[in-house]
Amino acid sequence: MSMSTSKPIDPDSVYALVANDKGEILDHPAWNMLGASGLNSRRPTAAELIPLPEASRLFFLPDCPPLGWDPETGENRAITELPGAEASPCIGVAAFLPPAYSRFLLPAVSYNKKEYTLPLWAYAAVGWSDEIGYVTCACRIDENRQWEAEYFDDDEVVAGVDRKLALYPDNRLINHMSRCAIDYHCFAAKNFFLERWECPLPVSPTCNANCIGCLSFQEEQAVAKGESCPASHDRINFVPSLDELLEVALPHIKVAENPVLSFGQGCEGDPILQADRICEFARSVRRHTSAGTLNVNTNASLPYKVSAMAEAGMDAIRVSLNSARKEVYLPYYRPRNYTFAAVMESLKRARAGGLHLALNLLVMPGVTDSKREVDALLKLVERYRIDQIQMRNLCIDPRQYFDLFADDFPEPMGIVNLIQRLRREFPQLHLGYFNRYLNNL
Repeated sequence: MSMSTSKPIDPDSVYALVANDKGEILDHPAWNMLGASGLNSRRPTAAELIPLPEASRLFFLPDCPPLGWDPETGENRAITELPGAEASPCIGVAAFLPPAYSRFLLPAVSYNKKEYTLPLWAYAAVGWSDEIGYVTCACRIDENRQWEAEYFDDDEVVAGVDRKLALYPDNRLINHMSRCAIDYHCFAAKNFFLERWECPLPVSPTCNANCIGCLSFQEEQAVAKGESCPASHDRINFVPSLDELLEVALPHIKVAENPVLSFGQGCEGDPILQADRICEFARSVRRHTSAGTLNVNTNASLPYKVSAMAEAGMDAIRVSLNSARKEVYLPYYRPRNYTFAAVMESLKRARAGGLHLALNLLVMPGVTDSKREVDALLKLVERYRIDQIQMRNLCIDPRQYFDLFADDFPEPMGIVNLIQRLRREFPQLHLGYFNRYLNNL
C-alpha cells in the first residue's frame, strides 16, 4: 500500500481551486487548499497529500462556494472572488479518483445554497501545486494494477462482444453484460469480453434493501423532488438460467488469468435473494473444475443462505457495510424485512463455513474515522476474524449522507490514521480495494 509520495508535499505549497461561470478552473493566488472531514473544513497534512492520480476526473459543484485557508488571518474562509480575475460566481471543484485509491478528505465547500442532489460519485478534495500540478488527499490502498484504465481498450472490448454474441446469441446474460461493457464502461463486464481476471455474474433483479446510494435503483418520487438523483445503471430485469451462467463462467475459468466469478454487481439487486440459483451454479461449476474463485458481493441479510452458499462450494463473500453500528447502518441501507443482527450472524456463518470473508466498507471521511465508528469496526474485525477490508469510497452527495444521521460523529482521527491503526492492530488483515483471486493464496 502506497501511503505517501517519496517526497512529502508541503500543505503551504498547495492552493485552493475555484471554477468560474465559464467553466475554467483557477487556483487562488494566496489562499491554501482545505479539505473536509464530515462537514468540518480543515487543512490537510503532508501525510494526506499526493499528486492527483492519472485517470482522475474533475467535477464542478454548482451553488457550492469553495472554502480556502487565508494565511494572513489564519482562518478558513469562503472564496467569493479571485484577485485580478473577472467577476464571476466562485464554484467548488472536486476530484473523482480512479479505482484503488482511498480518499482522505472531501471537497471543502459550503452546501447552504445547494438545492439539488449531486450524482452518485465519490467527491474528493483537490488543490493545485505550482511544482506538481493537481493534488488530492488520498493513498493508493491496493497495488493490483489490473483495473488501470490503460488496460481496457474499447476496440478490443467491442470485438470481444461481437465474438461472444456470435457464440451465444440466445444468452440473455451475455447480451445484458454487453451493454454494461459498452454503454456503462463497466470494467468487470469488459473483463469478460477480454477473457481475463474478474468476471461479473449479475443474477438478481430485486433487492431487500433500499440503499440511499444505490447505483441501479432510485425511487422516482425522490428523484422528482430533487431528494435523490437518477440511478446510473439499468438493473438486470431477469434471473439468468443455470445454463446462461455456466456459458459465461466455465469458458472464462478455462481461458482467463486469475479468474474470479462474482455475483453482486452495480447492475443488479442483491444476489442473496437468488442464493438457490447461486448454490446450483457453484455445485455445477465444482463438478467441472476446482479452478477459479467463486465470490458473492452481498448485503448478507439472510444468514441461512450464507451457510448454504458456503456448503455449495462458494469460495468468498464480500459483505457490504457503511458502519459496524446499527444506528448508522440502518438509515443508509433501509432494510426491507431483515435486521442488522442478521448481517452480523451472516459474518459468523461465513467464518464458520470457511469462506474468505471481506468487508466492502463504504468509507466517508469524518464518519468512518470517528471514534465510535472506529471502536465498533475494530471490535467487528477481531470478533469475526475478517480477512480483508476493501476501503471503498462511498459514492453519494456528502450533504445527503450527513443529513441521514442525528449523530454528529465526534473525534474523527483521519482516514490515514484509521488505515495505519488497522494495519498495526491486525497485521494479517488485508486492506485493499478489489476482490482477490484466492487459488494461489
